[in-house]
Amino acid sequence: MAHSSPNLHGRAQLVMALRGKGIANQSILEAMEKVPREDFVDEVFVAEAYTDRAIPIACGQTISQPYVVAYMSEALEVGPRMRVLEIGTGSGYQAAVLAHLAGRVYSVERHRPLLEAARKRLEKLKLHNVVTRHGDGLKGWPEQAPFDRIILTAAVENVPKALIDQLKPGGILIAPVAPQEPQNLPVESIYQSLTKIIHSQEGLSEQSLIKVLFVPMVAGLP
Repeated sequence: MAHSSPNLHGRAQLVMALRGKGIANQSILEAMEKVPREDFVDEVFVAEAYTDRAIPIACGQTISQPYVVAYMSEALEVGPRMRVLEIGTGSGYQAAVLAHLAGRVYSVERHRPLLEAARKRLEKLKLHNVVTRHGDGLKGWPEQAPFDRIILTAAVENVPKALIDQLKPGGILIAPVAPQEPQNLPVESIYQSLTKIIHSQEGLSEQSLIKVLFVPMVAGLP
């Protein structure tokens, strides 16, 4: 289904809004402008594709808020020759943005219906530098490791050692990390801390960035 000029306008408006929220990296803004978000949401949500909010998709998952996609992409500091591992393909939107920034994107998804739909979207957009697989994201993609960058698009209580082990020296990993202590709140309303892990020569260092709200990462396959 072809969506034309109104959505180009929507993308331009989104980029202005992201700039207003402090996203300054020109490569990120250009990548966000190139990716037609309406192609990544269900028909019923097409009119809302360029609102800056998360939108529900199949299998109880969401397509992330554009600001969070842009912010995470910026924090990842992706270069054009880098190999990026994404845990949680979802709709494929974050992978599509990264495809414009990285050399190659490897994306793992546990829900086969989501993965198949995302593959079709990425093929339609001719983003041939994204490779996907059906699997347990908490195990990463050891056959393709190590990676320059790793991004998790679902929340974990702790970043699995298996993923840190797949990060190159000098690499960066970004993940939403949930609070450890139980809080008297429904699980879907507990904010996580977007955490940046840098694998330097001295070892691992951690930085807390912003509060985010992601669906929880689940081990194994459904």
